[in-house]
Amino acid sequence: MPEVRLENIAKSYGSTQAVGDLNFTVGDGELVVLLGPTGAGKTTTLRLVAGIEKLDAGSIHIGGQDMSTAPPAARNVAFVFQQYSLYPNLNVYDNMAFPLRSPVLRWNESDIRARVEQIAGLLKITDKLQNRATHLSGGEMQRVAIGRALVRDPAIFLMDEPLSSLDAKLRTDLRLELKRIQEDLGATILYVTHDQTEAMTMANRIGVIEAGRLVQLGNPREIYQTPNTIYVATRLGHPAINLLPIAAVSDGQLAHGGAPGGTKTLGVRTEHIVIKKVKGRRKSHGVVERVNRLGDQNHLHVTLGEATEIITLVPPDTELNVGDRVAVRITDPIWFDPSGNRIASRGC
Repeated sequence: MPEVRLENIAKSYGSTQAVGDLNFTVGDGELVVLLGPTGAGKTTTLRLVAGIEKLDAGSIHIGGQDMSTAPPAARNVAFVFQQYSLYPNLNVYDNMAFPLRSPVLRWNESDIRARVEQIAGLLKITDKLQNRATHLSGGEMQRVAIGRALVRDPAIFLMDEPLSSLDAKLRTDLRLELKRIQEDLGATILYVTHDQTEAMTMANRIGVIEAGRLVQLGNPREIYQTPNTIYVATRLGHPAINLLPIAAVSDGQLAHGGAPGGTKTLGVRTEHIVIKKVKGRRKSHGVVERVNRLGDQNHLHVTLGEATEIITLVPPDTELNVGDRVAVRITDPIWFDPSGNRIASRGC
């Protein structure tokens, strides 16, 4: 499968800019996830690549060819929408075979059957091929919708939050299967979501989008550990990263010395906070305000000083309770300047 390259693409609707000066490449066989909140421009980007929307500026290259003005049918892309969009009068087999019977592709029936059965096997819906689409569960319908795209051999698959309408267990199962299938087929996928777990578990690279602009592009570890900005830092992590004013933390609480010059805010991941109960007259840094017990772990809410709250994770058998005084040590903070941009740590 060829690479897909977006160069300075832009799209506005009236006075509202949906996408602005977007640049990135989806490599051959790569799964790139665009991550951002509703309204960030993720779906508009997919629609521009597909040719459903027209560019205001920039260019889109698919397999080395400029497809900026080409109609959707000429771009050789497959689109998976958030909703299932199946043909209710057709069975699963005919829903999946439909694109291969189009005037553009016109596969013969023996090749269609072989391809549909192959993809149905990968999606574990072979026993559903003769069922009407209306007789399927939500998870099965989404598998069929994904399968209808996978039967083709396009330059790129465009996926618009295809798992967001499913329950939590189905989302977990399907994202693992989808990643497995992508690797088995060597498929090139541009996938958009607001779900950080999907981004972290599926992506080769994550592109974080804010107001139609690409803020950072990198592999999941890079995005998580070295976010360019506070905005990027808050996109990943559960519980969310703690953002503390520098005045709320003393140098003694920092495992590796004081903050770099120009620091206004500390970003502290839950795994970089060490909490110990303080007894007697020993100095404490905070008080436990709340303990959320989740079975395999507890979320511990601690107030530092008078108003600053942090959230961290502790084992389920923790002896910490509401009202306990605690000492807090921060092992690996991320430093941010007054504009919210990351300051490189010493030695970086």
